Amino acid sequence: MSVGAFNRHGVWAIYKFEMHRFLRTIATGLATPVITTSLYFVVFGSAIGSRMSQIGGVPYGSFIVPGLMMLSLFNESIFNASFGIHMPRFTGTIYEPLSAPLSAFEIVLGYVGAAMTKAIAVALVILATANLFVPVTILHPGWMLAFLLLVAATFCLFGFIVGIWAKGFEQLQIIPMLIVTPLTFLGGAFYSIHMLPEPWRTITLFNPVVYLISGFRWTFYGQGDVSPGVSLAATLGFLIICLAVIAWIFRTGYRLKS
Repeated sequence: MSVGAFNRHGVWAIYKFEMHRFLRTIATGLATPVITTSLYFVVFGSAIGSRMSQIGGVPYGSFIVPGLMMLSLFNESIFNASFGIHMPRFTGTIYEPLSAPLSAFEIVLGYVGAAMTKAIAVALVILATANLFVPVTILHPGWMLAFLLLVAATFCLFGFIVGIWAKGFEQLQIIPMLIVTPLTFLGGAFYSIHMLPEPWRTITLFNPVVYLISGFRWTFYGQGDVSPGVSLAATLGFLIICLAVIAWIFRTGYRLKS
């Protein structure tokens, strides 16, 4: 391989190894979101939906579908990416890809690409399951796929950072459970922030998850709590921050070489 050439074989080896671990438990991995989504529709769709039939002209059951997909996408992206890079650190095999003729970009591409594939697969399973309960309309399918890929890439990169930062498996759960999931529930996943009284409506705008969910919901129903342009800019901003942190990690060797 010439200097500077893209090592597709090395990237594919990392990707294939990570996907093999997912495929070993694919039945459980895909059955869980189906059961969880069904329970959400039983609880939120039936209990709350019977009292709040529509939001912005969209049936409540349909309204929560983008929020459910984002909730799962956030958690799956962070978990898959963080676990994928943390395991080699835990077992000591991280030195193999670090010593291989692979650039930092190629290593990240292999791990993050596999994590993205898993997370997007689960999100699409949730979308298919939701269609069994409520009618789902996607007004902007191209933008929907773009947002799905962009958010998955962003949170997989974030998960990659978490996996390197975590000193143990317990710390892998801290960010998703104590930060991301609460922010998602408070970020308009199951309601519109316009339903909130002041000053809570303004305070909610400081929640970055609001912009991701709002932009994704706009691709379905052409409406959101903030403009799609702002949502896209916020997502790209988060992506750039994650890329900058990962670049710093590989430049300094933070918790990779120690």
